Amino acid sequence: MIFITAKFPVRPESADDWPNISKAFTEATRAEPGCLWFDWSRSLEDPTEFVLVEAFRDDEAAKAHVTSDHFYAAQKELPPHLAATPRIVNFTVPQDDWSELGELRVE
Repeated sequence: MIFITAKFPVRPESADDWPNISKAFTEATRAEPGCLWFDWSRSLEDPTEFVLVEAFRDDEAAKAHVTSDHFYAAQKELPPHLAATPRIVNFTVPQDDWSELGELRVE
C-alpha cells in the first residue's frame, strides 16, 4: 500500500472550520475504490496544525487520487486556508492494513 502522512499548517482564522473546509475533499477521497483510509487529526500542541493519515491500495489507486477532479478542486480550494505548504512523508509498505502494536498488546 501507499502510506502517506501530511502535516497541514492551517491559518488561525480557518483552523476551527478546517473539518468543514476539507469535508468535500475528504468525503470524495474516502469514496475512491482504492482509498484504504483518509483520516484527519488535530495536533495537541498546535491547534492550527492538522495531520492527515491516508493510505491507498497501490500505485494505481494513488495515481487515480492525484488525478481526480476532487483533488484538482482541493488544489484550488485548500491553499487559501493554509499558512504554509504542507509537509509529507510518503512510503510504499508491504501490507494492506494496520498491524497490531505488539508492545501494547491487550489481552
